[in-house]
Amino acid sequence: MVSMAELSGLALAAGGLTDINLGLTVWTIVLFVAFATLLGKFGWGPLLQLIDEREKSVRGGIEGAHKANTEAAALLDKHKEMIREAGRERDEIMKRSLAEAEQIKADITAKARSEGEALLKRAKEQIDREKALAILDLRAQVADIAVLAASKIVTSSLTPEAQRKLVSETIEKLPKAIQS
Repeated sequence: MVSMAELSGLALAAGGLTDINLGLTVWTIVLFVAFATLLGKFGWGPLLQLIDEREKSVRGGIEGAHKANTEAAALLDKHKEMIREAGRERDEIMKRSLAEAEQIKADITAKARSEGEALLKRAKEQIDREKALAILDLRAQVADIAVLAASKIVTSSLTPEAQRKLVSETIEKLPKAIQS
């Protein structure tokens, strides 16, 4: 076994924690600079380039999303305006259709009224013509009866009283419409 005294002697001979070895320090610095240079050239450069490219693609995606969002909002506004315009056109068409229907109804009613009035006028004219013909026919019959009565009076040489009675009987035989 090794005694404590021997261990402390070995520790002093090899150097302590606070002893600086110049060769080791120089080599450590040289290796650190070489490692940092290699890492910067082959590691950090491409890594930073990848990070920059990723950042650019993310920014491009964000800008594209903002642009797409703006376009979508514009399309939505345009779509809403088209819907409002279609609603206005529908209302206008409905108003025109109702107005046209009312106009057609008024035209048909006026035409029916006009045709009815014309038909009524023609019927009245027909009635008047037939009435006039009936009156003419009646007058002709009355004239015939009067001539017949007069000829009977003349031929029979009746007394005035008998003549009155004969005329009265003849008049009574006439239809009531002629008497009035």
